[in-house]
Amino acid sequence: MKISGFELFLVAPRWLFLRVDTDEGVSGWGEPVVEGRAETVAACVRTLMEGLAGADPRRVEEHWQVMAKGGFYRGGPVLSSALSGIDQALWDIKGKALGVPVYELLGGPVRERARVYTWISGSSPEELAEDARAKAGAGFTAVKFLACEGPLPALPSAAEVRAVAARVQAVRQAVESDIGVDLHGRFSTAAARRVLPLLEEYLPLFAEEPLLPEFSRDLGLVVRSTSVPIATGERLYSRWDFRDVLPTGIALAQPDVSHAGGISEVRRIAALAEAHDVALAPHCPLGPIALAASLQVAFATPNFLIQEQSLGIGYNTGADLLDYLLDPAVFAFRDGFVAAPSGPGLGIEVDERAVRQAARRGHTWRNPILRHPDGSLAEW
Repeated sequence: MKISGFELFLVAPRWLFLRVDTDEGVSGWGEPVVEGRAETVAACVRTLMEGLAGADPRRVEEHWQVMAKGGFYRGGPVLSSALSGIDQALWDIKGKALGVPVYELLGGPVRERARVYTWISGSSPEELAEDARAKAGAGFTAVKFLACEGPLPALPSAAEVRAVAARVQAVRQAVESDIGVDLHGRFSTAAARRVLPLLEEYLPLFAEEPLLPEFSRDLGLVVRSTSVPIATGERLYSRWDFRDVLPTGIALAQPDVSHAGGISEVRRIAALAEAHDVALAPHCPLGPIALAASLQVAFATPNFLIQEQSLGIGYNTGADLLDYLLDPAVFAFRDGFVAAPSGPGLGIEVDERAVRQAARRGHTWRNPILRHPDGSLAEW
């Protein structure tokens, strides 16, 4: 079997899909993207695929090593995300060629179903509470939401601190569901240490990304300041990025299968996390291919805890999670869980007709630029 070609598809709402073809008629799909920089990642995919022309796609680890380490300059979100999507597609091909789900190639399933959470949204505590009740009514047992509606200064005011606590309080009073509080890298170390202890009485399942990745060395200070479990990792792109973070005492590692080296590397990150008594909760506010790849890891990983998914997330305008699948039932969420996919490869069938139609329109999604009241740049 040899790689005979590939195609890239820029599709709404903000995704990039990759199809890798072989001379035996088996094709694999991946989702290589940096949100807001999809075109840049597409250029990197084209460069990496030059080295795979005519290669045997089943040598997944060999190709991973060459793509990740064969260049003098390594790492970073663009290269790692391009590599991630290709890695997903190669695993998809290998699983399809052998007629088994990818998780069977990773040692077999360790669970029959995987827990998932969903996003809730609202500009006020009351709106968040209402959406939380709706999602609980739909069967979800865990939700996640932004801790603050807008940007925060390095040292939030008393009113801003109380506003964060009010949002968490409203959701906790509305539902018994588990709560994930996304801090989105908007907090300074000092702010995180001040705010998180105020959230403890609401027993959140985790607080996500309290600090920007460049301040990861200070995560230990945050962990020691609160009993709220700390989660991080969506902007860490390799096991080496996680190496210095895992010993800080975080509770959850959140690598993204479309950013952190694909199935191959996320699997290794999960094993490294297990050695530090850290659970795995893969980041995935992306499309169906990324979710399918994430779940393949989840079903084969002992320390997996819960999976993010993007159905109904605010970013999904123009298309949603299930719109590019021939059989959306593969992602049927029941009682807060999704069953192990039984299909070969990534376990999904991409609706290529819908993908091609959407790619004709494309997208130019960019993340918003936020400003503080004084006009200076704020963290999104």
